[in-house]
Amino acid sequence: MNWEQLLSLKRKGDQQKRIRAEQDPTRSGFEVDYDRIIFSAAFRNLQDKTQVIPFSKTDFVHTRLTHSLEVSVVGRSLGRMAGQRLLDKYPELSTTHGYTINDFGAIVAAASLAHDIGNPPFGHSGEQAIGDYFANGAGASYKNQLTPTQHQDLTHFEGNANGLKILMESREGVPGGLRLSYATLGAFTKYPKASLPHKPTKNVADKKFGFFNAQQADYQAVATDLGLVKGDKLMRHPLAYLVEAADDICYTLIDFEDGINLGWISEDYALEYLIKLVKDTIDTNKYQQLTTKTDRLAYLRALSISTLIQEAAQLFMQHEQEIMAGTFASSLTDRSQYKAQIKDIIDLSIRNIYQAQEVVEKELKGYQVILRLLDVFVGAAVRNQADKASAFDKLALQCLPDTLTLPQDDTYKLLLNISCYVASLTDGKALEWYQKMA
Repeated sequence: MNWEQLLSLKRKGDQQKRIRAEQDPTRSGFEVDYDRIIFSAAFRNLQDKTQVIPFSKTDFVHTRLTHSLEVSVVGRSLGRMAGQRLLDKYPELSTTHGYTINDFGAIVAAASLAHDIGNPPFGHSGEQAIGDYFANGAGASYKNQLTPTQHQDLTHFEGNANGLKILMESREGVPGGLRLSYATLGAFTKYPKASLPHKPTKNVADKKFGFFNAQQADYQAVATDLGLVKGDKLMRHPLAYLVEAADDICYTLIDFEDGINLGWISEDYALEYLIKLVKDTIDTNKYQQLTTKTDRLAYLRALSISTLIQEAAQLFMQHEQEIMAGTFASSLTDRSQYKAQIKDIIDLSIRNIYQAQEVVEKELKGYQVILRLLDVFVGAAVRNQADKASAFDKLALQCLPDTLTLPQDDTYKLLLNISCYVASLTDGKALEWYQKMA
């Protein structure tokens, strides 16, 4: 891999290479990526999608949207820090090609902004519900009409793959989806592999899959342009490590903060955990002058994020040679000197937040909602395909948006597109449809 190729400004449909030095100095192509994501309908829907607590009416609990915005801010800082060091190491990127530290920040910020854009409503239970419908529910009857990879796509539905589908899938009149730069698409794809063959390894890039069978050829073209193809394997874009680190930092600390605000984690206990994380950088005099727990928590959270950002950028450069060779197998936070403290915080969050009775009960409700919607929409579309649609089926199909393509000659894409439509719904909209169809 080489950085000039990895920072490709190319977009789907381009006939000529885009030159960084010829870009508008007030708004680079990477900044255009960020704008296109933030103004997209899929991103706006994140305002009513669960981060941790489904159907929460509490103002201070994070949604997917607030989480994504925070991850993008952390990602921008990480990208700029790493970018400055990369330009020092490879000065020709700036002097010959015109790249700046802000380009690295913009790429990582855009990919971070979009990192949850494909996640279904109701948190991770939404992914599980879609997969369960095709593995054990009514959707299991379509297995014989699918290839093994297509079946795996559906039974192990993956929000990351759906996110890439949203960002790059063409439809009539809209070639290339959001038409993002290949650099941003590469940085977004933390798991550059198909659902099959399923070969779990200790390499973090193999933890999940990153694209559906329907998008494999398109992503292959992106990876080829970026220089990410090594034999029959696709390598992870180096900046994906920074996107991953930004997400890891935020969910570790921000979900923890939500638990504190909800009263599920004792404030005194929480402050003790955070102080352990920043004990080497805390300004004791400043901390002691803070008179309220709210201010002390805000100070420790900000200091924790800053500490982990600086360390992640440093780790990235320490391992840059391995990352560029495609041999770096772990996340940056797994190499952190604060790994033990991070684990303590995550373990506490699992016990007190993710496994809280209120969260489990609401996830169960979300599970039922998604299974019902798939029953209605998939059943209606398949029966319509066979000219056996009932009056109810026809009414249900009229509720689907005009932008949704339901191919009559491709069962896989029909099932995938409906699944992705259900995944696109907000928590509130999915619940509304469920109540209407119950």
